[in-house]
Amino acid sequence: AASTYIIQNDCVVNEWYSGCHDNTVDSRRVDAESKFNIASVRKTYLGFVVSLALYEGRIKNLDDCVTDYLDDLDEIVLKDTTIRHLLTHTHGLQGSDTLIKRAFPPGTDWKYNNTGVNLLITLVQKVFGQTLALILQERLFLPYGFTESGWQKEKSEKLVWLNENYKENQGNDANLFVSTRELAYWGYIHLTKGKINGMQFVPIYFRTSQFYCYTFKP
Repeated sequence: AASTYIIQNDCVVNEWYSGCHDNTVDSRRVDAESKFNIASVRKTYLGFVVSLALYEGRIKNLDDCVTDYLDDLDEIVLKDTTIRHLLTHTHGLQGSDTLIKRAFPPGTDWKYNNTGVNLLITLVQKVFGQTLALILQERLFLPYGFTESGWQKEKSEKLVWLNENYKENQGNDANLFVSTRELAYWGYIHLTKGKINGMQFVPIYFRTSQFYCYTFKP
């Protein structure tokens, strides 16, 4: 399964689809309505919500300690760990939410894992009082008319399914499915600082430097 969708100056200059959803004989062909599990790209959507929380004052500073916002964590293990450390994978934490351990002091090294990501999801859901999926639905997907982006826990015809099991569809799992065109427009929103086809839903002073794409080592 493969696809491309290229936008330039508000115009779609290339749209291409190839392959099938799976290797069965009657598999659906990939088309404009196919939705892919975008895996770690979902972290850019989480970064958007963190930025929005910062813009609205729900988070005061990225250098605030995580324990300032989440008071049910082990303060000894999380000592001196900031939101920025979580965003940049320099937190030095590993393990699940119920058993988090420290691999190295915060800010002294880098290691990519989902421990910090899961803590960020919990943090933004607490400061907004909503699930991550609902925040994005209200603040991003609905305003921009995105109808092909969202967390899915059940297999359906239009999903390029990975044969994985998911507990829920509220934003905590890595099961965010997005169509090729809406993923392209998600990137284009960053390029145009939130303005597409004359629509400005993201605040104009919402600096794009706050949109964290932290898949790569800083």
